[in-house]
Amino acid sequence: MTDTETATLAGGCFWCIEAAFEELDGVEDVTSGYAGGDTENPTYRQVCSGSTGHAEVVQVEYDPNVIAYEDLLEVFFRIHDPTTEDRQGPDVGSQYRSAVYYHDDEQKETVERFVHNLQQGGGFDSYENDEIVTEIAPLDTFWKAEEKHQNYYDKNPNDRYCQFHAEPKVKKVREQFSDRAATQ
Repeated sequence: MTDTETATLAGGCFWCIEAAFEELDGVEDVTSGYAGGDTENPTYRQVCSGSTGHAEVVQVEYDPNVIAYEDLLEVFFRIHDPTTEDRQGPDVGSQYRSAVYYHDDEQKETVERFVHNLQQGGGFDSYENDEIVTEIAPLDTFWKAEEKHQNYYDKNPNDRYCQFHAEPKVKKVREQFSDRAATQ
């Protein structure tokens, strides 16, 4: 058994983010869920209403001996737009916000430094003219989404939403991070 660490990320629809992270070597599990809100044990329908305060998130269990937290952040910031508030693609509302929920002080410092460097133009994309609005907050509680939302892209490859929104993210990871792609 390897030692694993956890990253909790929100970047729009969790189906899309989950599918992209499952492509990476060192990622052992990705679970869709909810975080950052007030409602206990929220349902998908409640979160989609925007009334719970939760964001759709993924929890990424990874082996830090294979893939670093910084690598996960690099993928995360390439597969979504961190400059749009409460929106990713066609999905609008605070439940689709960009957020990193850190698990400890080390993750907090790492993500703050990472975002600062991106904002200063020191990263792979330059956000010097566009403010990064990604929320950086401690993870309070992670609520696992209903089973039908787990591995949604893999279970529903012909779903039109997945084809238009998840597939491009998966392809981007396969192309831009081929050196970190899991062997299929």
